[in-house]
Parts: sequence; structure tokens; C-alpha cells
Amino acid sequence: MEEGYILVFQDVRGRYMSEGEYVNLRPFIADKHSPEQIDEASDAYDTIDFLVREVAGNNGRVGIYGNSYPGFYALMAAASGHPALKAASPQAPVTDWFMGDDTHHNGVLFLRDAFSFIGGSFGRPMDNPTTEAAAAPRYVRTDEYDFFLRKATVDSLTQLLGDTVRFWNEMMRHPDYDDWWRERCSVRAMHDLRPAILVVGGLFDAEDCYGAWTTYASIRRQSPRTSCRMVAGPWVHGGWRSSNGGNRLGKIRFGDASLTDYYQQRIEVPFFNYYLLGKGDGGELAGATIFFTGENRWRTFEEWPPADARKEVLFLRSNGALSAERPIERESFSGYRSDPASPVPYDFPMRASRDKAYMVADQRFAAGRPDVLCFTTEPLAGDVTFAGGIRAVLQAAISTTDADFVVKLIDVWPDNTEYPGYQMLVRGDIMRGRYRRSFSAPEPFTPGEPTEVAFTMPDIAHTFRKGHRIMVQVQSSWFPLADRNPQQFVDIYRCAASDFIPCDVRIYHDRRRPSRLEVLRLR
Repeated sequence: MEEGYILVFQDVRGRYMSEGEYVNLRPFIADKHSPEQIDEASDAYDTIDFLVREVAGNNGRVGIYGNSYPGFYALMAAASGHPALKAASPQAPVTDWFMGDDTHHNGVLFLRDAFSFIGGSFGRPMDNPTTEAAAAPRYVRTDEYDFFLRKATVDSLTQLLGDTVRFWNEMMRHPDYDDWWRERCSVRAMHDLRPAILVVGGLFDAEDCYGAWTTYASIRRQSPRTSCRMVAGPWVHGGWRSSNGGNRLGKIRFGDASLTDYYQQRIEVPFFNYYLLGKGDGGELAGATIFFTGENRWRTFEEWPPADARKEVLFLRSNGALSAERPIERESFSGYRSDPASPVPYDFPMRASRDKAYMVADQRFAAGRPDVLCFTTEPLAGDVTFAGGIRAVLQAAISTTDADFVVKLIDVWPDNTEYPGYQMLVRGDIMRGRYRRSFSAPEPFTPGEPTEVAFTMPDIAHTFRKGHRIMVQVQSSWFPLADRNPQQFVDIYRCAASDFIPCDVRIYHDRRRPSRLEVLRLR
């Protein structure tokens, strides 16, 4: 407003005062030959066309931004091709609800968030234009771990929601990555984008740590001539709009200066001013402006991941060691029993709702459990900086026909620091084992037969300081953040409580079957 912009706020069809039918993640139509065909891109095109023509005093240049679900709409607007749209900023955008984002991670139902988000007011219909949010019951009142454990199955939650939450029921009919999911993946629309793009995300975004990185990479790959920039800070979901500076999460502080002010005044305002008002130096912004935790400072790069980042491998070793040296044992493994009746919690203590700070929470509550494996380096002789995605490669054998695998990368603080022994979560994610070869064609495990389970976790930008140690934890549940796997090859969305059985898991770390983390290191 200080810059004199004309600001317009619009809802999507069927939400609040917007007429029409609301469709969650309305599929993008690449071939629009029929005027009856609509999607969010064509709706955005029509809106822009109307505004430029009808609003007095505009200069014919339009920008758009949106955070979270509105980030998806900003992406669709960017794909509309309207010549007046000069700048777009999708921020933590919904990208692919099966591979990442709010509702699934690598095919695993992100139970707590999906149930809260879709089962809450957002997933409920609005039959007529209204200014009131749709009413939703409050299901969890004290302990979410206890609530979801007592409900026992995903199907019991489906019955609890009933027929009023259409998208939840649609999801239940598509447990695998089929065409229904592909049609709702926004990055299909990232070809030949015309506006300049500023992608924004949070390193500790509990709702959508996946969307920003995936959007940026997809645009760079599919639309290489588009001016596309990436910004990521140590923020929670939408933390770059925070009034408290966005420089603290839980016990972890990322410096004293306001990171929100830095982003808004030095990146966001210059970006829009340059492309919409033709002033300033916003066209000279770095290709990637990334805040590195641990060292707690901004770094700029021409691209992300940085061109000088080099692949490095951390091998899981016997006796709980973690090392850059490949194991030499003929046979070596670590094992645990995963019991669905007592799944590993994602945080401790449990509350009625998820604390965003779980993304950096102390993992000692998990390290002491017999169903969690820990692998740790020696104290570091110097700083070690990782920048980019993490690929977890586990060589595993299980006693049943299915299991999940959770991998967590952790910064262990030394005794002479503010929080002695603190095991700070840097990044964690989960993989459903049945999808180890294909997300579209799941396969059961052969009990006792070693097989590779590999998956990629969202990017990190973190420096492990001298004297700290790097830890990797491996487990098979992350509850109730993720739904429990019955550990049998059954339809998890429709199975019964009696289908849940214990599973014995072996993680191999020998010369033929080296389990490992593949990271990108900055020298």
C-alpha cells in the first residue's frame, strides 16, 4: 500500500462469496479447445483480463502472490499465459498431495494434517455464497496420539467424517499414484511460463516443506528461459509474513535480526517494484537466497542447489556408527521390532494439536526407544555444510509383507553449548515400502529377503558446527503425523484393526548392502 499498488483479493469458485462449485485441486487443462472447459489458470486469465480493462488507474501490469493453497492458485495464474501478468510469487504452494505437501509424503497418508485440514472447515462444502466459515466438529481435545490410536484405522476416520467431506472420500478411492493424482499435480503446468517467478518456502515448514523446492526445480527444468528465483528461510508455514521476525522456532534461535524484514524489504518489495513499477534493482536479485541454519546467515547463489555442491555419502555402520567410509563387513545389520500397537511418536509430549516446532524438536525421546536405530559420527573436526536434497538408501529386510521407513537427519549439540546433548531435527521424512519400485504399482515384500528402499527428502541448508555430531535415526512409524502401516500388503484405507501386526526389521550395513544417506556438501 505504501508503494501505491492497487490490491485485489479473490477467492476460488465455491468458497465464501465466490459462486460456483468448489473443487479441491481442480485439474489443469493443458488443451483448452472448448470454452466450457475451466481450470484455475483460465479463471485467473479471465480475472486479470477484467481487472486490466475495468479498474481505473492501473498501468497494465499485474502481479500475484499466494501462500499455501493460494500459492497453488498463484502457480495456476502464472500458467495462464495472460500477457499483463508480469510477476508471480507462489509461496509454499500446494504442488503434489501424494508425493509431498499436506496430505501424503511418498504415498504415506499424513494422517494428522490431512484429517485436520480436509476433515475440518476447509474440506466442507459451502452451498451458497457466505462470509461464514463452514462449521466442523472438534474431534481431538487432549492427546492426538491417544485419539488416533483409539480410532485404530483410517476407515474408522472415514466413517467419522461421513459423506459431507467429499475430497477425503475421493482420496480413499485412490490409495496409489494414479491418473486422478497426476491430474492434480500443479507442476504439470510449468512449461513456458511468461511472468518472472519468485518461489518462497520455509526450511521448517511443517505443512509443506516439499512444495517450494519442487516448484522451483520444476520451473527450472520445464521453463528454463523463465526468470525464476528461490528464497528459503528458517521459517514455519508462511513464516516470512510473521510479525515476530520469523527468527525463532521452539528452543532454536536463528539470530537477533528480523528475517521477515530482510525478506520483505530486500527481496519481495524490490521484486514486485521492478517488474510492476519498473523501478529499483529487483531484476538483479540472486537466483537463490537461502538462510543456512547452524551458522545462521543468508547466502546467495546463481542457482539451487549450488553449482559447487558435491555429492557426499554417509554410511550407516555397525555399533551405531555413521561415517564417510564404506562398510567392509561381509554381513552386518541392525534390527528392531515395529509394533503398530505402540508406534513411535513424532514429538513428545503429545498435545491436542501439532506444534510447528516439532520440525526442530529434540529427538532424545525417540533415541531411547528399542524400535529406533541411531547412527552417529564422531565429533566433527570442522564445520560441515549440506545444501540441497537428501537421498536415503536403505537395504532392508522385513518379516512381513509391508512396512514404512522413517529417516531423520539430526544435529547433536555438544555438552558445552546452550542445550547440552540436544538432538535437533534438521530433516525427517517417511516412505511407504510397497512403493519402493513404483508409486503407481505397489509390490509386497518377500519376508526375510533384503531389498532396497530409497527415497528423497526435501532440501536442507544447514551447517553442522565443529564439535557437533551428525546423527541418523531410522524407524518404521511416525505417529500420528503419518498413518500406521498394518505391515501387511492390504488396502490401508479399508483394512480392519485386526490386520495390524508387528514386524521385525533389519537394516543392513555391510559391503554388499550399504545403507546410506546421499547428501550435497558445500566445501
